Amino acid sequence: MRILLTGKTGQVGYELERSLQGLGELIALDRRQMDLSDLAQVRDVIRAVKPDLIINPAAYTAVDKAESEPELAMRINGEAPAVMAMEAKKLGAAMIHFSTDYVFDGGKASPYLENDPTGPINVYGATKLAGEQAIRDAGIAHLILRTSWVYGMRGKNFLLTMLRLAQERDELRVVVDQHGAPTWCRTIADTTAHMVAQSMVSPLAPQWWQERSGVYHLTSQGQTTWFGFTQTILDNAAIMQKPVLVPIRTEEYPLPARRPGHSVLSSEKWMRSFCGLPNWENALKLCMS
Repeated sequence: MRILLTGKTGQVGYELERSLQGLGELIALDRRQMDLSDLAQVRDVIRAVKPDLIINPAAYTAVDKAESEPELAMRINGEAPAVMAMEAKKLGAAMIHFSTDYVFDGGKASPYLENDPTGPINVYGATKLAGEQAIRDAGIAHLILRTSWVYGMRGKNFLLTMLRLAQERDELRVVVDQHGAPTWCRTIADTTAHMVAQSMVSPLAPQWWQERSGVYHLTSQGQTTWFGFTQTILDNAAIMQKPVLVPIRTEEYPLPARRPGHSVLSSEKWMRSFCGLPNWENALKLCMS
């Protein structure tokens, strides 16, 4: 299997390049080699590589900045996946695309299922939803994997920000009324690779992909708030003088982009179909160790 991986320097892409080793001929590209804001380049690269599988973790992820750059965010998150899907259809290739909990409005009190109505409340969520729809409309074999609150020990993410601020400040004010599931980027990569491996041992690979095509939620199990996430980070951090944590409400920390108040995703469909997922606290402890 020839696998084209986008965004290899991003949080998930970096881990995927490691996790996918040995599962086929892996062509892993960064933004210099395949810039999703350049749709012609996206098209040309896919035609040159001729992959059997496109895995796309690359995205415009600056949630607040997207409010002032909606066209760029839509090109990268909505139009580029559409181009990938169209090229995949010509090649008879399958596609794995990563999406977000922010396609929901956060108004549901229980965990969101894959078929629940979407309703993004910010530009980032709207552009990611557009990418999902374009892939579905292309009629190709695909898996759209929605995840949430992604973190790791490299790049820019909430975990690293809190570790830095904890050493700079005596007090941290953290939002307590937004609920989600922190998900380690390595969990995402390893379970995705496990799923790809399952497809490769199937005697009917094209049929395997078609039968499993659709949207899946892939997050760590359990849920917390940004405040609870921070508390657990500090509990596991080797910091001598830890700051005081102060819970605040969303309106006390205004940002350009609105956030859903409750964006917990149910991953039961993924676990029934492919493999189990860890509790978020256990994954965080393993990541930080």
